[in-house]
Amino acid sequence: MTVAYRHHDAPALSEPLRNALGMTRPLMLEIIDKACRRFHSLGQTERTARLMRLIDAEAWADAALALMELELPLWHIRRIAYDEGEWHCALSRERELPDWLDAAVEGCHGDLALALLSAFVEVQALAVEAPRPSVPNVRPAPDPLYEPAACENFS
Repeated sequence: MTVAYRHHDAPALSEPLRNALGMTRPLMLEIIDKACRRFHSLGQTERTARLMRLIDAEAWADAALALMELELPLWHIRRIAYDEGEWHCALSRERELPDWLDAAVEGCHGDLALALLSAFVEVQALAVEAPRPSVPNVRPAPDPLYEPAACENFS
């Protein structure tokens, strides 16, 4: 069975995450169904089976981390912090950069798993909004009247 990637509306997924009091199996499966394309394309592998075992065990934070590892291999957790009753999670592609140079994506919630998944959904929304071409960009051919000239005298 082939499952096509479904374009999701980020606010439609962000809202249930923001309003949830805690993670539930139906909410996790909805996120997988609507925001994940690698999970469906991998079929039954050890990585997807591990994720499903974590969901069955209700190990929500571990399941969120496993889902991010599976779906966002180029993204890393930059920061997880707990402040005034909320978890703050920042994901980044360049976590070695200073904070002020990095374009991290953040999520926050009173529940750690929901904070992680909020950031995950935001990253997935960015990936949908800014698709990359499958073929690299090529510079246009130079003007036929343009001819490079050497300026050094080696005599």
